[in-house]
Amino acid sequence: QLQLVESGGGLVQPGGSLRLSCTASKGTLDRYAIGWFRQAPGKGREGVSCIGLRGATTKYADPVKGRFTIWRDNAKNTVYLEMIRLKPEDTAVYYCAADLRLITAVQDICSYEDMGYWGEGTQVTVSS
Repeated sequence: QLQLVESGGGLVQPGGSLRLSCTASKGTLDRYAIGWFRQAPGKGREGVSCIGLRGATTKYADPVKGRFTIWRDNAKNTVYLEMIRLKPEDTAVYYCAADLRLITAVQDICSYEDMGYWGEGTQVTVSS
């Protein structure tokens, strides 16, 4: 069983930066590919970034490419999402989740499908 907890959200001005953390409060992250998702008010949840088992594979959604960076420290049981040059349209609740596909437990791949063990989310608000 895996339990994920997100942290690091807050209020930031446009152009500012935040670093989100996804930590396993129960279980270990090193058996899973991890994805970051966000849900803005009135919109559906969208995949933002994901990272493979050992961190060799990463993916980014087009709106965040060049501004967000994902990495993981399995020794700290944590996946990070560094966000720079934030825009008002980045305002959302950000969630992390684990990839439940068995193949991602042996291959360094990731996607935004078949996710589970969702955290409660952390609010990111970009506003002046």
